[in-house]
Amino acid sequence: MKEPEISIGIVNAKKIHFKLYTPFRMHNEIAEGEQTIAYEQGKILWKGEKYEELTFIPYEAQAFFELTDVVIGIHFHWERKEIQRFNGTLKFILSDETITAINIIRAESYLTSVISSEMSATASLEFLKAHAIISRSWLLKQIKERNNNSIQQTIIPPTIKNYELIRWYDNKSHTDFDVCADDHCQRYQGITKVFNKNAIDAIHSTHGQVLIYDNDICDARFSKCCGGITEEYETCWDNIQYPYLQSVYDNDTGNMSLSTEKEVETWIRNTYDCFCNTNSRHIISQILTDYDQETTDFYRWEAHYSQEELSTLISEKTKISFGKILDLIPIARGKSGRIYKLKIIGSEMELIIGKELEIRRILSKNHLLSSAFVIDKGPVGNGVPLWFKLTGAGWGHGVGLCQIGAAVMGERGYTYDQILHHYYKGTEIKKLY
Repeated sequence: MKEPEISIGIVNAKKIHFKLYTPFRMHNEIAEGEQTIAYEQGKILWKGEKYEELTFIPYEAQAFFELTDVVIGIHFHWERKEIQRFNGTLKFILSDETITAINIIRAESYLTSVISSEMSATASLEFLKAHAIISRSWLLKQIKERNNNSIQQTIIPPTIKNYELIRWYDNKSHTDFDVCADDHCQRYQGITKVFNKNAIDAIHSTHGQVLIYDNDICDARFSKCCGGITEEYETCWDNIQYPYLQSVYDNDTGNMSLSTEKEVETWIRNTYDCFCNTNSRHIISQILTDYDQETTDFYRWEAHYSQEELSTLISEKTKISFGKILDLIPIARGKSGRIYKLKIIGSEMELIIGKELEIRRILSKNHLLSSAFVIDKGPVGNGVPLWFKLTGAGWGHGVGLCQIGAAVMGERGYTYDQILHHYYKGTEIKKLY
């Protein structure tokens, strides 16, 4: 297998501003400097001419371009716009009544950026090597499935049956490019972030290596902080069991059962000796980028709502009138304590919602840190609780590698293969190219 060339969707808008810092070729024309394209009557308008698509090919390897108004952290609490720079080819295509900017680049160059974009690249080399392998595995898995036409919808249409609304969100959805550049897939910010020696060494020393299970590339998921126990795939996405994405205790000394609501209550309301239970600013600053560090509590956290705040929030997110919220009841939890079915009882409506990201979406203006939480209710006034408090564990879906936990393992001297085999049971590391 040769190192693949991949396409990454960066920006989607009706008008896109960009700058070519070195000469690029578009058909037989040389382009350089400030540029603007716009959607007009089903075509891409550039310099007074209309096109079905535009492709700007660099003349030299070190050529780069800049895109303005790149949205990062879409729908999350850190969402913002940035100016970002990229190497490689720049392609524009039509997408409904907008234009999508696509960056085409070699896989290893993409991964070097991912390592520097997903986290601070000053983390330990062993952790970065582990992350390089799972990022490469995930990428090649997506390309393989896309080539096999096994594409899922980004948002699984909700099913409302017997008062249940079950929906999940996946990343196997892009039909015009291989992956997107945001958290929906993997963070990719081109050459915007500085590539330090550790990031480059991590990519070079693991060149072409992936995680394999039963002769197939692993769908190597990861999240910021598991909260002490990782989650299984089917709790968050389709009802499929991957043996290498089982629930593991984030320590090397034991395990813990969360099979009852009482055990979950005890687990979440307390703290334990887990890899991801760290307050070390040294480690956290290595792993979390500047805007990620705006989230200060992630191993254990709290969210508070007044009755009015919660009832308004749920109504706005579901487009359903529940009236006053009387109760939130966990119906089904995964092995990490993450809720994947939650019953909302209102004065006018009752509904079970799921899966985990839908619960996080409905109970927050952006996304709740995780669905591993327990519920406290305030005193009753006029027949309804005056407030609700959620006490939670972890940041993200919790499936696969826990970035904070893996970073701590790297700092403690664990090798990259030990880190990978801790989070992905029964896997092997194989060089594909």
